[in-house]
This record gives sequence, C-alpha cells and structure tokens, in this order.
Amino acid sequence: MNVHAAALAKAQRFDERTSVFAGDVIEGLSQPHKRLPPKYFYDAKGSDLFEQITRLPEYYPTRTELAILRERGTQICEALGRDAALVEFGAGSTTKVRLLLERCKFAAWVPVDISGDFLNAQARVLRADFPALDVYPVTADFTAPFALPAAVKAMPKVGFFPGSTIGNFEPHEASSFLHTARKILGDGAQMIIGVDLEKDERVLHAAYNDAAGVTARFNLNVLVRINDELGGDFDLSAFTHRAIYNRERHRIEMHLVSRRAQTVRILGRSFAFRANETIHTESSYKYSLDRFAALAQDAGWKPTASWTDAGGMFSVHALVAEA
Repeated sequence: MNVHAAALAKAQRFDERTSVFAGDVIEGLSQPHKRLPPKYFYDAKGSDLFEQITRLPEYYPTRTELAILRERGTQICEALGRDAALVEFGAGSTTKVRLLLERCKFAAWVPVDISGDFLNAQARVLRADFPALDVYPVTADFTAPFALPAAVKAMPKVGFFPGSTIGNFEPHEASSFLHTARKILGDGAQMIIGVDLEKDERVLHAAYNDAAGVTARFNLNVLVRINDELGGDFDLSAFTHRAIYNRERHRIEMHLVSRRAQTVRILGRSFAFRANETIHTESSYKYSLDRFAALAQDAGWKPTASWTDAGGMFSVHALVAEA
C-alpha cells in the first residue's frame, strides 16, 4: 500500500460513494479482461472534459440531437402532458433540457446525477433563468433505484435521457435501466430519450478519436480520479487512448492501452499489466430505429413517436410506460 492509500485508510475518510467506487475499480481490474464502469468518468473534471467533447467538430451527436430538439420541439411537447415533473437521468449541461423547458409546460425539473458539485452548480444557474420552475436536484447513481423528491411524487412524470447515454450500457444493462426508470417514474409516465444511430464507420472513428485529443484526456481522467480518490499510482504516460468500432456488436469501444509491462497499486492491491493489455472503459452502442423500439418494448415502454435528423445520424424517441 502506498503512503497516500495508507493515509486514506487510517483516516477512514471513505464515504459510501467512495467505497462503492473503490469496490467497482478493484472488481473491474481483477477481471481477465480489465474494465472500468464509464459512469466514473464524470467527476467535476470529467464532466468538464465531456462538455468540451460535445463542442468538437468531429463529435456529431450533441449538435445533431440539439438540432432535432430545436426543430421538432413543438411536436415533442405535443406528445407530452402539461404540468409534469421532468426527471433528467444523468443531468449534465443544461443546454438540451432548456430546449424542452422553453417549449413545454413543466411544473418541476429533477436533475439526477452522481456528480453532485457539477449538478448543483447547473441547478443554481437554471433556477435563476426559470424562476417559476421548481428545481429539485438529486445526487444519485441514476443507473440504480433512487427516491424522487416528495414534492414531485403526486405529479405526472416525464423522464429525459438525452445524449445517447443508453448506448453506453450493454444491451441487458440498457433493458435493466429502462425497467428501473419505469418503476421510478411510475404508471403512465413518459420518456424522451436520445439514441445514436448506425452510420459510416469513418464518421464514428473520427468522433471518438478527435484531432485535439480531448477524448483521450477524458478517457485518461478516470485514472487521475483513481489516483486522487483511491491512492492509486497509475503513471498516465504509460497508458494511451484507443477507440475502435466493433462491427459485429454495433458499438464503439474505448480502451486505455498499457504501453509496457507494469504493475499498478490501489489500496494495497497490485494489478499487473502486460504490454498492450487494455482496460475497457466504455462501449457506445449504435442502434437502428427498429432495434431500439424492440429494446424499449421488452422493458415495458411503448414507443409512441420518433424523430431523426435529415441525415439519419441521430434519433429522439417518445415512450410511454405500459400498464
């Protein structure tokens, strides 16, 4: 155990969130094929780096989804009820949710995310711009069950899950998330969800291997977080970013590649890496409209409408919870 890790352990400073993080890291790096859950990208620094990614010229999903929300916003609002609580799963920047709040008549906004500091900062800004809207931020892992604020329990619910984050889940995990969201939101709830579509592999490769290297820094930041929060001793210069398209599984895979044989220590545990061995940090599944509709139906949601851009790059879906 290194000095930093020993000090952390002695001081017993781990809260429940950090303990879960530690358990997931140790479990993931102990697997024959090392992996880390992508939700741990999003500490304050990771959230900021991802916002930079969304503005890159190669990264089409954000600007394409924003265009759909702007151009089809009236239709989307017509598909939703009035005076509902908008529950945003994995809330980040408020850019997308603002497009709904400006057009639809919501009574409350409930942003949910694991990064509490970033979440609360965004909530403060949005409260100032929408003073008539009740805002109830919830710091939680949105992939697991959580309790909605008491103030919104009697309201109709609309889930909002933009950015094709659903694609970061394995198919069985995506189904599980949709099941969980349905239970959290309740009978008769609706959902607006962004889903990235299958497309030319060259477009995908460029989007996840940007020329400025921001995605590489975003990927490597999870190692920085392990060092800072868990006393790890990752040498960032000994790892490099790699993103490839897995055609058979319809997904982009992000990896951190060990440049050499090395051993990394975290909380008294040692993890050996071979040269060119990877940590699988994220998958981003790409769907057809039909494959996503089938996934949603299997999870208890009825597709009611979908909207795409002219180039068929991205899609936004409206779902309703089936009884």
